[in-house]
Amino acid sequence: MDSCYFTVTRPSSSSLTSLNFQGVSFLGQRSYGKSLGAPSHLSWPLSRPNKKHQNFIYKRTSQNLGPKTFKVVILAESGKQGWDFGRFIKTLYFFNGPPSPAKFFESLIEKLTGPSPSKPVKSMDSSGITLVTGATGGVGRRVVDVLRNKKLPVRVLVRNEEKARRMLGQDVDLVIGDVTKADTLLPEYFKGVRSVINAVSVIVGPKEGDTPDRAKYSQGIKFFEPEIKGDSPEMVEYIGMKNLINAVKENVGLRTGKLLFGFEGDSFKELPWGALDDVVMGGVSQSTFQIDLTGGENGGPTGLFKGVVTTANNGGFASIRTKNFSEPEDLSAYDGLELRLKGDGRRYKLIVRTSRDWDTVGYTAIFDTVEGWQSVRLPFSSLRPIFRARTVLDAPPFDPSQITSLQLMFSKFESDGKLNPTFKEGPFELPVSCIRAYLRDPITPRFVHVSSAGVTRPERPGIDLSKQPPAVRLNKELGFILTFKLKGEDEIRESGIPYTIIRPCALTEEPAGADLIFDQGDNITGKISREEVARICVAALKSPYACDKTFEVKSVIPFSEPYTVDPENPPSEKDYNEYFKTLKDGITGKESLEETPIPV
Repeated sequence: MDSCYFTVTRPSSSSLTSLNFQGVSFLGQRSYGKSLGAPSHLSWPLSRPNKKHQNFIYKRTSQNLGPKTFKVVILAESGKQGWDFGRFIKTLYFFNGPPSPAKFFESLIEKLTGPSPSKPVKSMDSSGITLVTGATGGVGRRVVDVLRNKKLPVRVLVRNEEKARRMLGQDVDLVIGDVTKADTLLPEYFKGVRSVINAVSVIVGPKEGDTPDRAKYSQGIKFFEPEIKGDSPEMVEYIGMKNLINAVKENVGLRTGKLLFGFEGDSFKELPWGALDDVVMGGVSQSTFQIDLTGGENGGPTGLFKGVVTTANNGGFASIRTKNFSEPEDLSAYDGLELRLKGDGRRYKLIVRTSRDWDTVGYTAIFDTVEGWQSVRLPFSSLRPIFRARTVLDAPPFDPSQITSLQLMFSKFESDGKLNPTFKEGPFELPVSCIRAYLRDPITPRFVHVSSAGVTRPERPGIDLSKQPPAVRLNKELGFILTFKLKGEDEIRESGIPYTIIRPCALTEEPAGADLIFDQGDNITGKISREEVARICVAALKSPYACDKTFEVKSVIPFSEPYTVDPENPPSEKDYNEYFKTLKDGITGKESLEETPIPV
């Protein structure tokens, strides 16, 4: 077996102990000093051994390493506290170890001082793609046009690529899939998608066929005998809706956010936290993380970050860090992280990493606490790239789709030479009941769906069907088309995704521009331009007043009067927000069906 030796010196003390680390046996004292003699490229000071120091042996036990002999000095200086080398090794093992001991030492011992930055840090790109489904339909293709005219990024999900490129252009960002077939909705299709406008609808056409330019269809089913063409309403409006929601939910986000750690209602999400204290640079501060079953808000469970921090041995920080996640956490649908915690009036740090490397840039937010339970929101836009306590001016923008670990820290140091004004040595406790990603207020819709007026009427008690539109009268003959549209709406409302459900009355090929009537409760009849509906869809994405609302819409122009505009003097585009402001929560028209089950 190959062997090599080096000298380890410290004042004579207790008996030998043995550690084995990555094929290396350490024979030495139980307690080690802070000041480490190391190769010259490290920053720790060297001292000459004297007669009061005792020699220890380092012996390589791996047979795969070549024969080498060198000397390193480890010593304890007078007045310094003993450094717990065993805890240092335990820390390395918990986090699966750094690439090499030498690199680890070099990366963590550099002094926490330096000039403050003079240049702004790069901002995070917050742009996102709007996915349009049903993009070759009458409303869908107009939605694509509106988004493009506004210079907004758009992607289309279609079944027929040739038809879509012919209709929308060869340069359209296009993916091929069918909402009725979940296995065609591949995860990569939705990367970068932050909102959805769903204009998918079952196809209804004349039984006797249509003209090449679909003149009968353009008139509406009031003027022809209709039948379902292709997939059934159940497959398109209900099962297709469930498939689409499942495919996009992770990308567009949930109103209540995403739980990363802790206790929230009946949910618990665990993370592998481990202590990462100033022992890694020779200090003696200590921390731990545990679950306190009764220390939470209202006597419930909580996580507890606690410890004792000291500046002895030039230390001054205690922290807990997670092991790297098995897969990066994609939080690009959200705007930041929210911590529910019991503050103590001190200032802490949250560090988020987007690299699996041990020693890498940590995107850092500093936050203050007050006494008692509170929620602390840390926007992703506020995270600063910090490396070895210095701001990295040319760091890449924070990528919320690649989060690999989290770290909570209480430290004497902030960054760029600044000190924590709330720091004091001694014990501390920070109960943290949960960490979750959040959507910033005001929340705007992430899923806009084009449904239909009349969806609650086929089974409504006491309704006079003879006075209702054809789709209501023919609901059963058309495969319960409105029934399944309503079930599809319910899937959206129950998904947790911020939504808007638009129920247009009869769709026409007339231009946009007529005055509109927005209503709720599913009672109105009339007509509305497809172009107008497309504009309403795009406007809803930016309006908090449209969020989680269901409404019907029609033009003030009656069916008997065609609507035209002067091309030389077109009407100005509406401020749809004024219409959205009139909408109320919780009104869907289902209120009248509470005592009457809907057949499936």
